Amino acid sequence: MSKWDPFRDLLFIQERVNRLFEDAFGAGESGGDVTLLGTWSPAVDIYETETEFLVKAEIPEVKQSEIDIRVKGNTLSIEGERRPRRSMREGYHRVERVYGRFQRTFLLPGSVDQERIAATLRDGILKIVLPKKEETVKKHIEIDHI
Repeated sequence: MSKWDPFRDLLFIQERVNRLFEDAFGAGESGGDVTLLGTWSPAVDIYETETEFLVKAEIPEVKQSEIDIRVKGNTLSIEGERRPRRSMREGYHRVERVYGRFQRTFLLPGSVDQERIAATLRDGILKIVLPKKEETVKKHIEIDHI
């Protein structure tokens, strides 16, 4: 009978999980490292100012021509694809970034002026400006002294 060692059990579990990922994604020729191709989900921040909603998505190395932004009803959809610059087998020792198609969908509040939506792409950050309709922008009303 051997003494229970929780650290040995944790290492065993970690090795099993690593093998599961290697089996699921296929180990590359890089000594067992996983090459990730498929669907990924870029990180997105959404915040509101007094006059607009702003969406910022991290999509480094995605060409502007590979991005499709659509508004249908009250849904904003961002789709695209990040492609590797060279063959995944060509000279890589390790691949940790995910390549492939992405899609993010968000519900818009009814107060967005869809005719004035604008988007820019700079330094790998996609910025979408969603202006609020004029009638929904809060106005401060002063109280007159009588």
